[in-house]
Amino acid sequence: MKMGLAVLFVALMGTDAATAQDTQEPRVWVQIEAQPNLTAINEALRRRSSELNDVNGFFLGGGWYGVALGPYPESEALRILRALRAEGRIPRDSYIARSSEYQRQIWPVGQDTLPREEEAPIAAITAPEVAIVEPAETVAPAAPAEPEFVDETPREARAAEAQLSREERAELQELLRWAGFYTGSIDAAFGPGTRGAMSGWQEENNFEATGILTTMQRAELARQYNAVLVGMDLATVSDPQMGIEMLIPTGVVTFQSYEPPFAHFESIGDIPAKVLMISQEGTEDTLFGLYDIMQTLEIVPPNGPRERGRDTFTLVGESATMISHTEASLQNGQIKGFTLLWPAGDEERRTRVLSAMLDSFTRTEGVLDPAAGSNAEQSIDLVSGLEIRKPKLSRSGFYVDRSGTVVTTTEVVQACERITLDEVYEAEVASIAEGLGIAILRPTQSLAPLQVAAFQEDIARLNTEVAVAGYSYGGVLGAPSITYGQLADVKGLNGEPDVKRLTLAALDGDVGGPVFDTGGAVLGMLLPRSTDGRKLPDDVSFVADAASVSTALREAGITIAATSGSGQIPPAELKGRADGMTVLVSCWE
Repeated sequence: MKMGLAVLFVALMGTDAATAQDTQEPRVWVQIEAQPNLTAINEALRRRSSELNDVNGFFLGGGWYGVALGPYPESEALRILRALRAEGRIPRDSYIARSSEYQRQIWPVGQDTLPREEEAPIAAITAPEVAIVEPAETVAPAAPAEPEFVDETPREARAAEAQLSREERAELQELLRWAGFYTGSIDAAFGPGTRGAMSGWQEENNFEATGILTTMQRAELARQYNAVLVGMDLATVSDPQMGIEMLIPTGVVTFQSYEPPFAHFESIGDIPAKVLMISQEGTEDTLFGLYDIMQTLEIVPPNGPRERGRDTFTLVGESATMISHTEASLQNGQIKGFTLLWPAGDEERRTRVLSAMLDSFTRTEGVLDPAAGSNAEQSIDLVSGLEIRKPKLSRSGFYVDRSGTVVTTTEVVQACERITLDEVYEAEVASIAEGLGIAILRPTQSLAPLQVAAFQEDIARLNTEVAVAGYSYGGVLGAPSITYGQLADVKGLNGEPDVKRLTLAALDGDVGGPVFDTGGAVLGMLLPRSTDGRKLPDDVSFVADAASVSTALREAGITIAATSGSGQIPPAELKGRADGMTVLVSCWE
């Protein structure tokens, strides 16, 4: 939220406990302006000094700086505040501030006009006077009384309120809505609903319920609204290499590296947050490619709203532990944007930080050089220094009909939040044959496989050559591999009639894949290796035979293709058939 009222909050964030006083009356300040960086405060101080007397600059903390007039005795400060505000020489949301609200003076250079308490002299104690005594109950000294500040009368408050702009009145309604007292529309009209909300807030905060907020009460409401941002240290970061200027929570993240097209800002505290600036040259196709690539990254959970227009996209990823928000747009051949990654469950701070980043995002001259950064760490699991999202488990499967039904192992469909085919198409479990560990999957959208299985109805002969197709390395190679072996036995080690033993060195990624005979007919599905504690030779594998897989499919209402007889096709043709039929099945958390 961009608001003049927010200036009031910033100046209320001082941390010192002492309040400066002289012998007659507390000396205070007229706080008139706050700025988020040195460049802005220096310009403000020069401008104010040419217009007003007694101008001072102070560091407020959290990256903010303030302009204040003074110091004055309290009664004099109130008179000056009202006079200058009435003349329009200072903002309407100017207010009285204590010295304790400022950390140090920065203007005029070399001066320090902050009143300080004098330290009491330390009395010297000689050795003979020291004695050991029993601990006694002590009474804490009374805290120094805070000076009494005279707030505006209802008449003065109404007069000050009348000078608020329409935007400031709307912003005040938004603050009251945030505080839980206003439920009407943001129309900048202070009717019964708004007045009631003001009264409710005043009662809740131990003020007289007049229904008219004074200047100081508006400041307190803004302070409450912004208190959630304490420690965020929102500061403007201008990066000429990226061609981006924006507010970033510098108390939470700090710049780490350039990995085109990103500038990485990593967490520096207890909040596991991350910010990416995005900057690259490109076209509409480049923007759409970035949109697709971002969705493969670990920092962008797969669930959440996303919207892509002709030259912009918004990408939100939500999980139980984090929320990721990405905005990017294409203008004049340059793609720029940012990503904010924030822990789930911290919604108020996240949405407030995100709003500040969105409101402040500004394109400047320049775009990130694609050769920028060290790129020291190279990995196929990284994209510009970001991890690609990986499934919990991947195995193989194969198409059994023209609508895209897939047979695979039950091993890969257990405890999954979602299941994908080739990491692109969503699928759901249609049926399970627990006895043989066969799972039947149905895609959630229509698919048109290049090849489907034709199950061998004849009994295969011992020692004949077989081949299994599968994603041996979990999809790293991008296509299934073919592993050759032999049919060693027509039953399992314990005599199971629906299991065949192979002499074939398969890998875990091959499990669930089709086992072919030399003619390209499917003899069955490769099973996982035994987990009964026995270590078998590496070249021992097992297959659920064609008859048992076919029975499971028919019981699930799936019409399948069958074939009989022997024959032999060239290895290249077998590879083509396997590529068109075999699918990577992935289980995602």
